Amino acid sequence: MKKALLACCMAISGYSYADISTGTGLIGLSDGELSQVEGAALFKLEYTTPAQAHSTMTSQNIGFYKLGLDAVVELNANIKSLKLGCGGINGAGNCDIDIDNLSLSGPGETSADRVNSSAQLTNPFIQFAIKNPQSAATREIMGFRLSAEKAMGLLTAGTENSDQPNGINTLSGAIKIKETTGAATTKARGMSYADTGMKIKGEIKFIGNLWRPGFETDNYNLQLDAAQATLKVNGTTLSGNRMTSAKLTGSADIKDLNFGGSITARVQNPLLSWLPVNINATGYISGLKANLDIDEDLGFIHKLPLNNPFSLSLQKQQIHWTGAEVAAQRGWWMAIEDEIDIGQVTPSNPIDVTNDILKQVVPQINDYLTKNAPSCTLFTCLVTGLSIGEVDLSSAKPLYFPIKDLQLATQNFAPNCYGGLRYC
Repeated sequence: MKKALLACCMAISGYSYADISTGTGLIGLSDGELSQVEGAALFKLEYTTPAQAHSTMTSQNIGFYKLGLDAVVELNANIKSLKLGCGGINGAGNCDIDIDNLSLSGPGETSADRVNSSAQLTNPFIQFAIKNPQSAATREIMGFRLSAEKAMGLLTAGTENSDQPNGINTLSGAIKIKETTGAATTKARGMSYADTGMKIKGEIKFIGNLWRPGFETDNYNLQLDAAQATLKVNGTTLSGNRMTSAKLTGSADIKDLNFGGSITARVQNPLLSWLPVNINATGYISGLKANLDIDEDLGFIHKLPLNNPFSLSLQKQQIHWTGAEVAAQRGWWMAIEDEIDIGQVTPSNPIDVTNDILKQVVPQINDYLTKNAPSCTLFTCLVTGLSIGEVDLSSAKPLYFPIKDLQLATQNFAPNCYGGLRYC
């Protein structure tokens, strides 16, 4: 503390100091003596010239002034409703940022942990974007940014992780979602010609492999059991104005999909067209893969662990702030610069297998039953039926599997409140 006071006095007195303890006057310091004095300023002012800024800012002659606090600030806060940039050019009722029940605390899995801890903002600062910074006559403020070089804590939105979206209504900003994994279960359902509008086709081996007549049918009624799937969700950067959903992509490996039911087919041969083939529709589909296209309402994302640079800005035009990966758009903008781990993407409920997905599966089954024809004798085809068994689709093209608005099991969170309240 004494050294800090000495440094402050030296700044005023021109490399001299007064020894308060002895009451002596000002004493000059040599360069060597001055080099032994340590001090730190609480506030720091930095200027980034247009030439040092992002190229889009250089071309527009925009520089940046930054006033920072060399400190760690702790904060625990609940905001009932955060609405920024509402109305105006956005239109009545539209906001750049609209979040209900926003809470910021230290990391914690229980309410007691959260209310007794605080998020840490390391070196918070305010930054101004100035057009024509070297001209007193034409300089203009184009925007300002509230930020910190690092924010560590837990940011949550909404009151609960349920099957109804709540919390984030609209968001303008940029958030990086870290690559993650998960597990899901598909819902059991039936499959018939009425569902797909497609015939099941294939070939049959008669007399060894010397004769392979084809068969087809629109008379089938199968039951598909529930199946397990492992998910991989790609990392991505969500960026845009007034976003209401997150567009995510990924892949899924679907475990053995058991099926059973009845299939009655006809052999596609003039001599045997009278022959009904009762197919023993008990078997399983293996090796099924899918490309995921996830359209997730932001109201299902509640829990954002922070360990990243974080900022909230307002700008009258697109501004590429120093250190930011994505340029902020006009209006209010929230940005988290490093990747956010949203946890495993594990749906709380089974995923529906739609008719559109079944329409992709049937041609793959037909292709397999043509290339890998099951065999039987005339007697066994007539009496015991044709057995399918395993349908291996590991070499088939992945299915296109769109998913919308999943309630995620790992987005459960504890309120930042005492007494069991959901929000306070």
